Amino acid sequence: MRKPMRMLAGEIEQCEACPRLREHCRRVAEVKRRAYRDFDYWGKPVPGFGDEKARVLVVGLAPGAHGANRTGRMFTGDRSGDFLFRALHETGFANQAESRERGDGLALRDVWITGAARCAPPDNKPLPEELANCRRFLLEELRILRNIQVVVCLGRIALEAWARTGGLGRLEFGHGRWIAGEPKVVCSYHPSQQNTQTGRLTREMLAEVFAGVRRALE
Repeated sequence: MRKPMRMLAGEIEQCEACPRLREHCRRVAEVKRRAYRDFDYWGKPVPGFGDEKARVLVVGLAPGAHGANRTGRMFTGDRSGDFLFRALHETGFANQAESRERGDGLALRDVWITGAARCAPPDNKPLPEELANCRRFLLEELRILRNIQVVVCLGRIALEAWARTGGLGRLEFGHGRWIAGEPKVVCSYHPSQQNTQTGRLTREMLAEVFAGVRRALE
């Protein structure tokens, strides 16, 4: 019998497996960023979200310190999410182009969004053992999400996390690169400010990745 997704979400939110990450998330939630000083930060591990009948799985790196660690929803409340949800909206996978907070009306169609790590790491760099601790949650999601046909890996670490989940060995990363298999995998640069502000990843480049996903499904 499959575990309900809501039960898995509760397990993720209560996880204390990585003391360094938990301390960092709590400290960020207490100190806050000045722009968000009136917000109540989530400060806990962040579960995935989306359409449980999804054929597309999007794997990111980890919650942003002042994004998902603040809002409690992956890619919500920061500029990385602005890039991602605009691309999803343009390609018909989301009903709106913005994601500001839980309860903002966002609905994903045929997509589930998750992360290689579920806690915001210092300097956006989870340690190998921390990623290993989170791997079981991705495996559990895959047991529940029975219809996945395409996996979108946002960044090299997300690709490595996916490969380890399936025991696939080392996979070569490259933006726009497709990797054959079941499910198929497509790589994209992560929509972090480090990539988007330098032009390494443009809105058009990310939208084309998801346009390619749409074509693969059809």
